[in-house]
Amino acid sequence: MVDEWKCSEHIPGKAPWEDRPLFTVHRSPFTIFSLPCISIDFKLLFSHTFTMPRTTRQRTRPSAPGKTNGRTLSVSVIVPLFNEAESIPELYQSIRESLKTLAKPFEVIFIDDGSTDGSFDVLRNLHRRNRDVKVIRFRRNFGKSAALSVGFLEARGESVVTLDADLQDDPAEIPGLVEALGDGYDLISGWKKKRFDPLSKTIPSRFFNFVTALMTGIRIHDFNCGLKAYRREVVKEMNVYGELHRYIPALAHWAGYRVGEKVVQHHPRKYGRTKFGISRFFKGFLDLVTVLFTTRYIRRPLHLFGVWGIVSFLIGAGIDIVLSIEWMLGQTSLSNRPLFLVGFLFIIIGVQFVSIGLLGEMITRQERTDQRYSIREMLR
Repeated sequence: MVDEWKCSEHIPGKAPWEDRPLFTVHRSPFTIFSLPCISIDFKLLFSHTFTMPRTTRQRTRPSAPGKTNGRTLSVSVIVPLFNEAESIPELYQSIRESLKTLAKPFEVIFIDDGSTDGSFDVLRNLHRRNRDVKVIRFRRNFGKSAALSVGFLEARGESVVTLDADLQDDPAEIPGLVEALGDGYDLISGWKKKRFDPLSKTIPSRFFNFVTALMTGIRIHDFNCGLKAYRREVVKEMNVYGELHRYIPALAHWAGYRVGEKVVQHHPRKYGRTKFGISRFFKGFLDLVTVLFTTRYIRRPLHLFGVWGIVSFLIGAGIDIVLSIEWMLGQTSLSNRPLFLVGFLFIIIGVQFVSIGLLGEMITRQERTDQRYSIREMLR
C-alpha cells in the first residue's frame, strides 16, 4: 500500500482535474525510518507560493531630500517633547513665523515621547490644520536620544534643526543657525551664553561642559544645548541611543565633520517644570566614558588596555628587581617584605590587561568587514 498526497495549482478557466501539480509525496509502508520520497517542482513552487527572505547587512547612502508639491524641502525642524501640552501651540507659531523668513519649504516633526498630559491631542489638532506638521508618538517614555534618532530618520530637509519644546530655546534663532551652515560647517551647536536657569542647573552644567570639552578636545561651551543645526548627511549617519544626544557634537567631530558654535537666546521656562534631575549629570559622565571608548578605542582595544598593562607590568617588575638585588646582597629578607608580593600583583595585573587587549583585537578583527568610516564625496 502506498500513500500519496498531492498539492496542485488551480488554473483559471480549467477543470479541477486539469490543475497543474506543484508537488507529490509518496510514502511506502515498508519505510522504517528513512524520509519519504518527495518529488517537487521547486521552481514552480517557490514562484507561486512564497519567496525565501534574505537577510543582508548593507550600508546605504543617505536618501535624497524629500519633496513637497514638487518643491525640495529646505529645513526639517525636529522637536522632541514630553508633557508640554501648554507650550506646543505657541512654539509652532513661533517656528512658522521664523521659517517664513527663509521663504523655502519646511516641515516640523514633533516626537511625543510618551506624554501623559494630553500633548498628543494638541499635536493631532495641529496636524489636521497644517500640512507641514508631522507627529510621531511613542508608546512610552524612551528618552530624548530615542526621540531624536527617530526624528533624524524621518527628516527630509536639506538642513535639520533641533530644539526643545519648553519655549526656552528661541525659534527665531533657526534662520541664523541654518545660514551659519553655509560658512563651511556641518553642525552648528547653540551656546546659551546667558542662561535663565537656577544655580542647581547652571553650575553642574558648566562643570559638565568643561570636563567634556577637556576629554573630547572640542572647544565648544554648551554640548547639551537643544538648539542645533545640521547638514542632512550628518543626521543620517549619527547613531544616537541611550543618553548620547549630549555628545552629538563630539560624535560628529570624530566622524570627520566640521563643528561650529553660535550664541543663541535663552528664555525662562514659561510653562510646567523641568523634566531632568541631578541624576542626568551622573548618567552623562558614564555616557562620556562610553563615547570615548567606542569612538577612540573600539577598533584598537589593545591601545587602551595594552598601555595600562605595560605600565603595571613595569612597575611590578621594577619593584621585584630592586628587592631581589637587595636580597642577593644580603641587605633584606623577602619573607618580611609585603612589597615583594605587591610587585607580583602589579605584574599579574599587567599581563591581564594586555591579555584583555589582545582578546579585544581578536574580536574586532572578525568584524572589520563592517565599514567604520565616512565618505565626504566620490569622483568616478
